[in-house]
Amino acid sequence: MMSTVDGRIISANWGSKNEWQDYSEVYNRIHESYNTQGWICGRVTMENDFSEGAVPELLKAPHDLVREPFIADREATSFAIAIDANGKLGWPGNELGGDHIISILTEKVSDEYLFYLQRKGISYLFGGKDEIDLAAALLQLSVHFGIKKLMLEGGGSINGAFLASGLIDELSLLLMPLADGAKDTATTFEVAPGFGKDQAVRMYLKELRRLDGDLIHLSYVFDKKDL
Repeated sequence: MMSTVDGRIISANWGSKNEWQDYSEVYNRIHESYNTQGWICGRVTMENDFSEGAVPELLKAPHDLVREPFIADREATSFAIAIDANGKLGWPGNELGGDHIISILTEKVSDEYLFYLQRKGISYLFGGKDEIDLAAALLQLSVHFGIKKLMLEGGGSINGAFLASGLIDELSLLLMPLADGAKDTATTFEVAPGFGKDQAVRMYLKELRRLDGDLIHLSYVFDKKDL
């Protein structure tokens, strides 16, 4: 993740795009250095930053569709994964930057939406009947797509859900020399009330680096044995 010193992750107050473009380039280099098989985001982040405003073209499915994993590209080796419980995202294609798209849904999505993903050549799996079980979804990603190492990249709510579920091994945080101070804006971790986490989660510092432009890169692990 990339955040201000006060933990904000929404870039609306960070000046013009040119002013923080250098920060984004550093972020992308760090992302690539982890050499993961895929990256995963929540619906809002995907909609705001990656879907290019596409709207699902819903048509009646030719028959009732069974709620089972659909693998559109068995040759894909890198993946962009969207957690989209209610099936709302539209897509311009079936990949993002060369990464094959996988949508994680609940079983309550419509046949019309599943048919839309099939027509687009987008893979999907089901993380639960009415709500996403993140651990079950990760297991399916491993079983059906061979994914063992995944980069979680926001937003704050999905980060918080993974945190509360104990599913994060390491945090890579690029701290920008900016103080935002905006109220009611997302931070790195946002845990929904009643989700189950009732105390702060301890982390252990793995690495600290000062980068050009007064950026700080922090790496933490969640289990001391990983140091």
